[in-house]
Amino acid sequence: MTHMRRPRFKLSPSESSAVYHCISRIVAGEFLLSTAPIKETLRRMMRRQAAFCGVQIITYSLMSNHFHILTRVPIQPELTDLELLKRVEIFYGKDAPESLRLNESMALGGSIREQERIRFLKRMYDVSVFMKELKQRFSVWYNKNHNRFGTLWAERFRSILVEDRPEVVRTIAAYIDLNPVRAGMVTDPVNYRFCGYGEAAAGNEPAIKGIESFAGTQDGDWRSVLGNYRETLFSKSGARKAVGITELEKVREIWKAKGKLSRFEALRLRIRYFNDGAVIGAAGFVEAMFQKHRDRFGPKRKTGPRTLRRLPFKELHTLRALRVSAVE
Repeated sequence: MTHMRRPRFKLSPSESSAVYHCISRIVAGEFLLSTAPIKETLRRMMRRQAAFCGVQIITYSLMSNHFHILTRVPIQPELTDLELLKRVEIFYGKDAPESLRLNESMALGGSIREQERIRFLKRMYDVSVFMKELKQRFSVWYNKNHNRFGTLWAERFRSILVEDRPEVVRTIAAYIDLNPVRAGMVTDPVNYRFCGYGEAAAGNEPAIKGIESFAGTQDGDWRSVLGNYRETLFSKSGARKAVGITELEKVREIWKAKGKLSRFEALRLRIRYFNDGAVIGAAGFVEAMFQKHRDRFGPKRKTGPRTLRRLPFKELHTLRALRVSAVE
């Protein structure tokens, strides 16, 4: 039986900025991204693609068989010809046919031809185009350099619309940065080169700006910003301790005894709502998205927001009520 694809929940870049948690997995769960050089190539492509498309990488985590990217698509500005040319040159190179064609157009007519502008602008400020082109470009590179052919990615990427408020973005960012901890690769994401927090701690400016976008700035003292964010990643007493509660059996024992998980413990679990919740945010934000897309839901559904059952995130709501366990 053929299943119809669920349409994505997206905001128009002409109306407001939007944050998306994007996830893509390697076909058959193969560990094809396991080496540092491969991850580094994917990271470089991600940064270049983001710069070209005009989206911001808030944070990310590149794992061995999948990746997470938290990206912000801002309100689409009016780009001058020089700004458009600069993006094309950075992305393709100054001597690439695409760059030379735009330079020739400006030399002959004083401006970029409208059809050329439209062609490039269609590829900008759209999370779907950003992810599609990133995955395609990486697939071509990987297959060429590893004597491989065929599909690299398992499926269409998943995306969850995240309310663009600092406290909401902070929680999802922490969940993403803790992926290597959750996988047992490190006990502290500061030691993982291929996540936003680890890259920011090493002094990478785009990574720092990504964290500053929800953690704020403190007179240019980015170490204070990272220190503040670190309190979300770790409890004050557990900053240098082991991972903590991750085994589902222990979690179920806590719930059976009517106990509660702390945010510190919960963020070390694989939270299905953060990966499959469709929309995440305050109740009002989720309700607004429900009303905007009312036609996607049956007549029995009267309201949009659903709580994150058994999890210590009372300020967060999801659009998709999951029928399976909240964690895995």
